[in-house]
Amino acid sequence: MQSKKDSEQRIKKIIEILKKTYPNAHCELNFENPLQLLVATILSARCTDKQVNIVTEQLFKKYKTAANYANANLEEFEKDIKRIGMYKTKARAIQSACKKVVERFNGEVPRTMEELTSLDGVGRKTANVVLGNAFGINAGIVVDTHVVRLSQRLGLTKEKDPEKIEADLMRLVPKDQWTMFSHWIIWHGRRRCYARNPDCENCEIKELCPSAFEFCKIAKPKNGKK
Repeated sequence: MQSKKDSEQRIKKIIEILKKTYPNAHCELNFENPLQLLVATILSARCTDKQVNIVTEQLFKKYKTAANYANANLEEFEKDIKRIGMYKTKARAIQSACKKVVERFNGEVPRTMEELTSLDGVGRKTANVVLGNAFGINAGIVVDTHVVRLSQRLGLTKEKDPEKIEADLMRLVPKDQWTMFSHWIIWHGRRRCYARNPDCENCEIKELCPSAFEFCKIAKPKNGKK
């Protein structure tokens, strides 16, 4: 089992390589302000960013303030996001969250983890997305399905619960890189370390990955090298 110091050194190397590999890594949800990012992130649960961006292109033209969402006719709002999975649940969550934004925060999206997670439909993942990308605040690390998968494959955690995974990563990753770390990992998960048959042969960090070639269809080299 690696010591904390060894793990920190390994993650430092992982970060250096991913930073060079994905120099333009960023949040792939389209947004122009914190409210738009909050709405888009709630919509993105179990849905691709590409699909969310298609819906929000028109949605953000129609609803410009938290009050617009809060006072919207629910059935009409549901129709506006109908192509998104679980659209009825998400419509209610967004409307309820925006009502609290109006009532408690004067219509402005709050800037703390505690305040954001007090909103309906907002957990640590969504709050971290908003804080890190809309406000530049490193309050935690976004743990989505890609981060769960890669952090386990890379041996950075043995946990399965997202909040416990986040806690493990926060102990290893320098705080000033928390937001970007999730971007680099997510981009690598989408472009190389797929859930099924990851591209281990061409993986930029295979030398640092204890699971290299374990999940892909290409056999591990006979000489043991990854």
